[in-house]
Amino acid sequence: MSERKPYATDLSDERWALIEPVITAWKAAHPSVSGHQGRYEMREIVNALLYQSRTGCQWNMLPHDLPPRSAVMYYYTAWRKDGTDQAIHDLLRFQVREKAGRLADPSLVVLDTQSVRAAAGVPKSTTGRDAAKKVPGRKRELATDVLGLVIAVVVAAASMHDNAIGNALLDRVTAATTPGSVRTALVDQGFKSSVVAHGATRGIDVQIVERNPAEAGFVPQPSDGWWSRPTARCPCTAAWYATTNTIRPAPNRACTGR
Repeated sequence: MSERKPYATDLSDERWALIEPVITAWKAAHPSVSGHQGRYEMREIVNALLYQSRTGCQWNMLPHDLPPRSAVMYYYTAWRKDGTDQAIHDLLRFQVREKAGRLADPSLVVLDTQSVRAAAGVPKSTTGRDAAKKVPGRKRELATDVLGLVIAVVVAAASMHDNAIGNALLDRVTAATTPGSVRTALVDQGFKSSVVAHGATRGIDVQIVERNPAEAGFVPQPSDGWWSRPTARCPCTAAWYATTNTIRPAPNRACTGR
């Protein structure tokens, strides 16, 4: 890596070692027609992506000592299109779960939605109004394991009902995991019987966790012998800061385990 003042978002040597084999393999599979190896180090491309993700800056406002927008956007678009970003996410998730003494894929997931306001420039055709929460914008729904690691995500207009999003999210959960590994999904009372029925068609027992009406504010709800707890909320938190320092093969994905 070229000499420059490091940013707080830069990869450490240990974290780069986790994903370097994936990036190197991708680079070897996508050689330049001219045979040129590229002007920028791949580690610096990832550093630029992490900087933009953490700071939220505009692409053309990337610092001058990082690769330019054109180069960073090229790899970002390519990796999103061919699933390399998802492969890296899954690899790191497997290692986090392994470190916690769990198998690669969970047997239980937790589903929840949140309506958020969209930025001023977001097309109105992709937004709506959540009638229940009175929030204009988009609705995001996540499926996580009990560690808080993301298994699947759905983003839609806030006007879309939780049931429709829940059905779509269950489909993505089954697509993102080994068939038959996820057997249970916990949801809150915002989801109705249609989600339960759809889960049954996917071999997933959807359980609606009911809230005690006497309780006020945020109260963890016990279910099936464990308590949900807020831990890592996104793949970045889980992946970059909680993984081991060496790449090891993921556990047998045909097995199940929370």
